[in-house]
Amino acid sequence: MSTLHLGTRKGLFTLERRGAVYSIAHVDFLGDPVSMLVHDPSTGALYAGLDLVHFGAKLRRRDRGASEWTECASPEFPKDDEAKAMKTFWALEPDGRGGLWAGTIPGGLFHSKDRGATWVLNRALWDHPDRKKWMGGGADEPGIHSVCVHPQNPDDVLIAVSCGGAWRTLDGGKTWASAADGMYAEFMPPERRNEPAIQDPHRVSQCSADPNVLWCQHHNGMFRSTNRGGHWEELVGVGPSKFGFGVVAHPTDPKTAWFVPGVKDACRVPVDAKLVVTRTRDGGKTGEVLTKGLPQSHAYDIVYRHALDLTADGRTLAFGSTTGNAFVSADGGDSWSRVDAQLPPVYCVRFSG
Repeated sequence: MSTLHLGTRKGLFTLERRGAVYSIAHVDFLGDPVSMLVHDPSTGALYAGLDLVHFGAKLRRRDRGASEWTECASPEFPKDDEAKAMKTFWALEPDGRGGLWAGTIPGGLFHSKDRGATWVLNRALWDHPDRKKWMGGGADEPGIHSVCVHPQNPDDVLIAVSCGGAWRTLDGGKTWASAADGMYAEFMPPERRNEPAIQDPHRVSQCSADPNVLWCQHHNGMFRSTNRGGHWEELVGVGPSKFGFGVVAHPTDPKTAWFVPGVKDACRVPVDAKLVVTRTRDGGKTGEVLTKGLPQSHAYDIVYRHALDLTADGRTLAFGSTTGNAFVSADGGDSWSRVDAQLPPVYCVRFSG
């Protein structure tokens, strides 16, 4: 049975399923913002990134079967390197070898081989000349928010940066190459709209069974790649809009993915105030707008890039919103039920177990 974790502005809420209903089982870090969560299936550990404002970003780990949390180290930038301070965990992903990758704001990529006890900044990416072109999107500084580790080859890692494009390494982070061909940026002057290092992917998700297939919710479009970022094709006609943050790929069907759309950058609410989920099951040629169980009037929920998740069997989805609503679907999005709780704004959603 899968456990559902919601990282919110005021704590980590863990939900257990009783019959067909998910209910809050317990709360950790009450009152503290939890910006990021990840469960490592290889070790059973759950990691939580906290934004403690005055005390900075902190990382906690709860091991399999444990009731207490272990304090981990937080990534640190070199003191003499642009005087950067680590502000936020914006990505946490298992590295396939029992360690972790962490993407941060500002745009640093860190690696830990010892489950968060120590961290090393990936200098090859940090020192890449094109990193100077990266810009802040919704935040003042660029942030690494997506880390896609190849399930069969952990040295093959693709990351996405807002606003800094997509990048891929084939040697575990020793060298990096742009992986944003085909994306375009409407917010830039026409002569710069196709520059790879200023693209604003909001989220990238990979198909576990076929990791060459990647799905991207970009600032101004939905994209799909079938050659692991070598080239991206825009999905047209999927609707009801092309703006949004969250996307999840089906773990075994490379033609299926889900998005949660909004109107546009300057109007971050659902289209026509109707909360919907968009699903494509034919590789992005067409889309289905899923509404059953979701509010269809006066709904102003926006779903952040990490606030949509899917179980490993590809059947159960969950998302949380900026208004503190959370919804679960046990049938691939055909129907949804609302979690009966008045939650704080939801930053990230993760299943475990």
